[in-house]
This record gives sequence, structure tokens and C-alpha cells, in this order.
Amino acid sequence: MWKGELEAIYISSKKGDEMQALQQVRAVPGKGLMGDRYYQRAELQPNDHSPENEVTLIEVETYDALQRDYSLSLDPGTSRRNLVTHGAPLNHLVGRDFKVGEIKLFGLELCEPCTHLAKLSGRREILPALVHRGGLRAQILTEGIIQIGDEIREINPSPPD
Repeated sequence: MWKGELEAIYISSKKGDEMQALQQVRAVPGKGLMGDRYYQRAELQPNDHSPENEVTLIEVETYDALQRDYSLSLDPGTSRRNLVTHGAPLNHLVGRDFKVGEIKLFGLELCEPCTHLAKLSGRREILPALVHRGGLRAQILTEGIIQIGDEIREINPSPPD
């Protein structure tokens, strides 16, 4: 059984803008994180909303691995992910319910790196380094506040093999 913790929160009000670090943020089902670009798009165009844009997560351990395996130093905000976790195996949360604090989320799919990330970071070599470790896209299932230090835990974890 693992126990994770939320290390950092980032949002960006416009596509391509620098990510802004927050201490806490309101999560809203069907919209995303309040103040984030995808939340604003969901407000303006509710019929064009995609659950995979509600919130993205990445493990702080990924940054350590990038440094160790590729000699790449990447600032957590540069990854363009909203929530930076510690101790939570995000790849294992695809197709599962989990909580960040009291907010319930559903892991939709891995968040693979894209050329947009390479362009914004100015580092093309980041793409192969982040394959299968670029984070998780999740859908917000319950509304409330997410804050740094919140515990991350799986709901109804599967039994060990």
C-alpha cells in the first residue's frame, strides 16, 4: 500500500503562458481547476469540454529520473502539469478512482509528452525522456479545494498479486 502527497499546484490562465504556482485551488467537476485555461474554456464553451483536460498530474520522482537518466534538469512548472505528487504511482491509477485530499478523481490516461511541451520548454530532448512517465490525465468527480500537502490515495485499491 502506498501513500502519496501533493507537492505543488500549477495553473495557466492562457495557452502558452507560464504556469503559476498556487498553495490551493478549487476543483470543479466538468470544468477543471478554477483559473486554469481549460476551466475558462469549459465556462465559455461547455459543449466543447473534454474530461481529459480537467487536471493533469506528474510525479516529482520523474524530475529526479530525468536528471539521473538523461542529465536533464526541468522545473516542475515547465512540465505543464497541474499537480506535482510525491509517492503516488500515477501510471497505476489509469482506470481507477483516487483522492487528492477529499477530492475524488478518476485516472483517464497517461499524459504523454507532446511537441507543444518541447517548444515551450525549449528542449526537444525532453520528449523521449518523458515517454510513459509524463504523468496522468484525470477527471474531477467531486468539487472542493485541493491544497499542497494533501494526501493522495487510491480508493478501493486492487489486492496485491
